[in-house]
Amino acid sequence: MGITFVDVVPTPEEIIDLYPLGAKRKEEKKIVDQEIADIITGKDRRLLVIIGPCSADQEDSVLDYMYRLAEVNEKVKDRLCIVPRVYTNKPRTTGEGYKGLLHQPNPDKRPNMREGIAAIRKMHLHIINDTGMFSADEMLYPENFPYLEDLLSYHAVGARSVENQQHRQVSSGINGPVGMKNPTSGDLTVMLNAIYAAQHPHEFIFRGQEVKTDGNPLAHAVLRGALNKHQQCQPNYHYEDLQLLYSMYEERHLANPAVIVDTNHSNSNKQYMEQIRIAKEVLHSRRHSAVIHDFVKGLMIESYLEPGCQKVGEHIYGRSITDPCLGWKESERLLYDLAEQAD
Repeated sequence: MGITFVDVVPTPEEIIDLYPLGAKRKEEKKIVDQEIADIITGKDRRLLVIIGPCSADQEDSVLDYMYRLAEVNEKVKDRLCIVPRVYTNKPRTTGEGYKGLLHQPNPDKRPNMREGIAAIRKMHLHIINDTGMFSADEMLYPENFPYLEDLLSYHAVGARSVENQQHRQVSSGINGPVGMKNPTSGDLTVMLNAIYAAQHPHEFIFRGQEVKTDGNPLAHAVLRGALNKHQQCQPNYHYEDLQLLYSMYEERHLANPAVIVDTNHSNSNKQYMEQIRIAKEVLHSRRHSAVIHDFVKGLMIESYLEPGCQKVGEHIYGRSITDPCLGWKESERLLYDLAEQAD
């Protein structure tokens, strides 16, 4: 066979027993989860802001970032609902490059999934216990979802996964918001089909068992821009794009019309400083139209301690080793600006 056995990984039950979420934090999470759900359904009019590093690579610098974010959150929580972006596994278009903490707990060393599974749970737990904030992660591998299910308050399905049947079906069984990104082609129908699938019940095989789900009414759209046939970036955050998506939502009679705008990736052409302008333009569009205001629930922003990005092995503390991010100084200012301008 072309597949070689390497190691047996711990089960979710084994990892959760080793690194449990305390009873007090479980109760706090219920409150946070309800707040985010209320934003998606329109009961809470605050702006949802999912912000943090492109990839959560080193625990010390990620925690440093989250301590700072928690301080800002205390000052703006009446206007913004901040969810830390803690993405511990990263899709790779060609299969090359850093695949995230799950694969490589130490980016300078070889992959080790056994250590990685423990590392991602410990990182999320440290953030919860040290800051009281509950984070977002990308569901790159649906079968790994149970390792973090009790810790996450927001779940993302990426542009390369959104058409996958298992991602859609597992999303239909998640008790919380799931953001479905448009694919890299920009085809909104693919994203809306994924939302429809996630909002409806299914029966399927999952982790060796036959399971069924009830459907997830909190599944929603995330616009991240697209690539045309010449591999040029095509943004989709403008007012006209938001209007078009809203009309497509209405045609399909999907539950809880909602969209979050990803300010980086193909919307910014990975020009990370453009995220500031894009975020403010989206808020302007919300102010211009009551329909768009109620439809656009929030923003995704890539941000770390140091601006830009670096190669693996350069060891600049707090700088992304995947996509370029806003630095902390610019991020803090942007969050305060968003709090002032959001209504």
